[in-house]
Amino acid sequence: MPVLVDLLRQRLSSLLPAELEPHERLKLLTPFRHPLLVSRQRAHLIVDRVRLFALLFALLTPLWAIVDVLAFPYPLWGQLLALRLLVCGAFFCLLLFYHERGRMTDAYLAMFILFAIPTLFYIGSHTLLAHYQLVDIPAAVAAGYAFLPFVLMAGLALFPLTLLENLLVAAVLLMAQGIAGYLNWSTLNWPSFVGAFWLLILIAGVTGLACMSQLAFMMALLRQAIRDDLTGVFSRGSGEEILQMQWHTSQRNNSALSLAFIDLDRFKEINDHFGHAMGDQALRSASQHIQNCMRSSDSLVRWGGEEFLLIMPDTDMTRARQAMERLRSSGLGQRPDGMPLTASIGLAERYFDHIDLPQQLLELADQRMYHAKMSGRDRIHAL
Repeated sequence: MPVLVDLLRQRLSSLLPAELEPHERLKLLTPFRHPLLVSRQRAHLIVDRVRLFALLFALLTPLWAIVDVLAFPYPLWGQLLALRLLVCGAFFCLLLFYHERGRMTDAYLAMFILFAIPTLFYIGSHTLLAHYQLVDIPAAVAAGYAFLPFVLMAGLALFPLTLLENLLVAAVLLMAQGIAGYLNWSTLNWPSFVGAFWLLILIAGVTGLACMSQLAFMMALLRQAIRDDLTGVFSRGSGEEILQMQWHTSQRNNSALSLAFIDLDRFKEINDHFGHAMGDQALRSASQHIQNCMRSSDSLVRWGGEEFLLIMPDTDMTRARQAMERLRSSGLGQRPDGMPLTASIGLAERYFDHIDLPQQLLELADQRMYHAKMSGRDRIHAL
């Protein structure tokens, strides 16, 4: 039995991108504690696909009215046409007027609206059709309305969702299917309904795998794009984007934001005397020591060469200095000659320094780092 479990685990792991780290696979299950840039990019992608879905439905929904006119008697097709035009207008409003700011809450709301519109149409159309005794061709056309939940469930595969997110949306669609069955209780064909419900569950399972697969590939590609190849921390371009996002969050929440500019002391000597391979090892060691001392909400950026930028949201100057003192106490590793690796650190904080722009905060931290270096290295400068 353990052999079969190990084999199953290996097969499931092989279905995911090889670049995905083992700890990242857990992030495919829930949306919690995802990196800031991953959440931002995922939000943008979800909203873009919501708009694409909305455009498709806005164009196709009214076209089916032609079939309704040919198949149904006047009172029914008129009511369905009015319902279709209302739904079409809702989709166009979602397409044209929905705005997002790169937050997952915006993406969730967009998906909720997208799936709520056809779900309500599905329930409303079933309510109308239940009042008519249809046979032959009208009955066959009416049966086509039952396929809408399957289309919506399959459409979930467009989105990079975690397992939990997929289950929640799928549960809503399954609930809508159950409500539609309840509204047609007296005329319900139970074997057909149960079979359709089971098929809908199977499609939900397939789309769940597709959603997680999309998310896995997106996470792997983003990590390669936003991370520094040598140290694994954020690259400078990603750091600039993170700084902008944290700055706006700090302004919106009226909260503190601290930056620490960290420059490894006499790093050129390591490359000159011991070779670039040893220099690379020192950089990796320093970045790991910094990450061991930072919080999960902090972001470490390799700014260039031997320079690192630590972005600390919700951190005032006092706590930022305490964090840097702990870093100095724990150390940054050793130089190839056995001596401790040290750094010159410049600190700046939005409130403490009365800064109005993120670039000014960055420049001030940089200036203070140089002041620390000119004052003898291996120290923190915050004034």
